[in-house]
Amino acid sequence: MVHVFAVYHNCCHVLFNSLEFLLFLPVVFFLYWFVANKRLQWQNILILVASYFFYGWWSWKFMCLLLLSTFLDYAYGFGVASAHKRKAKLFLWLSVINNLGILAVFKYYNFFATELTGLLHHVGLHVQPVLLQLALPVGISFYTFHGMSYVFDIYKGRQQPVRSFADYAVFVSFFPLLVAGPIERASHLLPQVQRARRFNYAQAIAGCRLMLWGFFKKVVVADSLAPKVDGIFATASVQDPATLILGAVAFSFQIYGDFSGYSDIALGTAKLFGFELLSNFKFPYFSRDIAEFWRRWHISLSSWFRDYLYIPLGGSKEGKAKAIRNTFIIFLVSGFWHGANWTFIVWGGIHACGFLPLLLLNRNRKNVTDVVAQHRKWPDGKELLQMLGTFAFATLAWIFFRADTLQIAYVYIRRMVGGMVLRPASLLHLPDDWAVIWFILPMIVGDWLLRRDERAYEWPLKPALRVVLYFVLAVTVCIFWGANTNFIYFQF
Repeated sequence: MVHVFAVYHNCCHVLFNSLEFLLFLPVVFFLYWFVANKRLQWQNILILVASYFFYGWWSWKFMCLLLLSTFLDYAYGFGVASAHKRKAKLFLWLSVINNLGILAVFKYYNFFATELTGLLHHVGLHVQPVLLQLALPVGISFYTFHGMSYVFDIYKGRQQPVRSFADYAVFVSFFPLLVAGPIERASHLLPQVQRARRFNYAQAIAGCRLMLWGFFKKVVVADSLAPKVDGIFATASVQDPATLILGAVAFSFQIYGDFSGYSDIALGTAKLFGFELLSNFKFPYFSRDIAEFWRRWHISLSSWFRDYLYIPLGGSKEGKAKAIRNTFIIFLVSGFWHGANWTFIVWGGIHACGFLPLLLLNRNRKNVTDVVAQHRKWPDGKELLQMLGTFAFATLAWIFFRADTLQIAYVYIRRMVGGMVLRPASLLHLPDDWAVIWFILPMIVGDWLLRRDERAYEWPLKPALRVVLYFVLAVTVCIFWGANTNFIYFQF
């Protein structure tokens, strides 16, 4: 095995859950509203400098890659806007090749090289793969998709090229969304970048509430579950079924608390600077079927693939056969987007299989406009069973997402399901880590109370009780603060 290129980097990030961020944010906030507030251009340049500092704290080398990617798509945008279709299509393909090429080198090259080598070995050709020892740049899958969406929208006539490079660069690298989304659309964020912003007290308070709930989900829930989940998955081959069930359920809530917590902090931080970002989560574990789950989980990514892959392929308007093909394509590509591993591809395939019956029965858009228990405090029996079934399906699929290899996932599921069938009495044995449930319950209750409006984050309580609740949440976050663990989606 030959390594031809190596990058050594500082693993110190300005994480949302770090002391550095708690120092960084108020400094930028003060400069933004009290020093650069006279002119929009100054505010945008300040945001841009802060964003590159935020990213460059991790690695200045990859900050150069971000800058190069941003400049190329900025330039391609003018070519794509050409009235000459051949020229426009040429620059469109240059953007696609450029962005997918960056992903191919940094994220997928070693996977394809290894898989090709294995395939050649099976046919009797023994070669040594040339692998790149590259660090995966944080946020690479997000900012490349920002750039492509901008160019696609210009090509489709939904967006005009931006004259100011600084404005476009803010759209791509705005620090709250830079490393883990949400994946913004130029038509949504760029107008906010280009118009004057005035401090809005109500918006800022809403942002603080959103950040507080996001910190609770990440620092208290996700980071507390992480060591439990790691321990169970690392020893899956010797664990009893009850413990394996606990591990799978705990990971379901760990990844939700981790990623939705990040998204809440990102949306809340953006509000402090007068921006409104796209929603990324709408309480997916309250979904009544897998189609509703995907309208509520990582919304910015699923809608990106819908608009720029599923619909251009024909969507569901060209017959059931093509609709089935397109469904599997979008789910498999979505899985592969998460990482260069067969586990992610299988995870995407499982969700495609779960979505397929709904598509064939024309029930995939049944739960679009309402939420569970829309006009009631509690779900009825049917809704409860639907939510539990959807959660169980998603949790089973998460095992592949979390496992390092397909073999580990297979062993995990075999022991869990086999033990449930052959030794049902073992389920009566409560795992030693059963207390982990207490980290999950407050998050479930809080999200249930907020389920009708994912942006409200103002619980339906009397004002005095809300103040007490915010104080308790803040104190709890402070008590649990200090792990500084990476967000799961940083690796994507």
